[in-house]
Amino acid sequence: MAVIHHTTITPTKVELLTTWLPTRPWYRGGPDAPVLTKSGGFRLDDPKGEVGIEFMVATDTSTPEPTAYLLPLTYRGAPLEGAEQALVGTMEHGVLGKRWAYDGCHDPVLVTELLALIEGKAQAMAQSISDTPDSEVTRSYEGEPFSPQDFTPRPTDDEQGTQFPAPHGTTLRLHRVLQPVPENPPLPAQGVLGHVASGWPGPDGTRLRAVFMVLDAR
Repeated sequence: MAVIHHTTITPTKVELLTTWLPTRPWYRGGPDAPVLTKSGGFRLDDPKGEVGIEFMVATDTSTPEPTAYLLPLTYRGAPLEGAEQALVGTMEHGVLGKRWAYDGCHDPVLVTELLALIEGKAQAMAQSISDTPDSEVTRSYEGEPFSPQDFTPRPTDDEQGTQFPAPHGTTLRLHRVLQPVPENPPLPAQGVLGHVASGWPGPDGTRLRAVFMVLDAR
């Protein structure tokens, strides 16, 4: 189980994301820097205990209507070879020292554990509490068992989000801009092979919920 260290991080994750987020094609803000708040999310455990895996929801309040982004991130103690284009930035962790933060869609450790979550073989964990499952995260999958140990992600970004080919001729689509729905728990559209959904607190204190990602037939 991952241990959550309550310590200083310099620069903060939000500070790194404030610079990185406007470079993404799915960013909805204007020319000014976003005003970001870490709103929620969940974590997954790396079975080897080497890579931090976080699915952060960050809300930008600089837009006329607050925009919630899904930001999968990995934290490593050394650079990830071949992933220079996915580097969000580096930070100094008060306990672990220098950490390299990556867009997790390019990190095979995150993608492997994400597929395990969709399949029901991995447990979503609380974002800020050690060894605590996150019961609000829901998932589904209808298909053949995955064997993702040799899976290398090849993500592409466009204005709709991030997608990449997944095993068994499927495509994993991440909704980078979250669209809240009234259903609890949120359900994907009919015909979807798998999904992950959860909730986060909105700027006015209400609980918002959305489908975070779906697994489709190509």
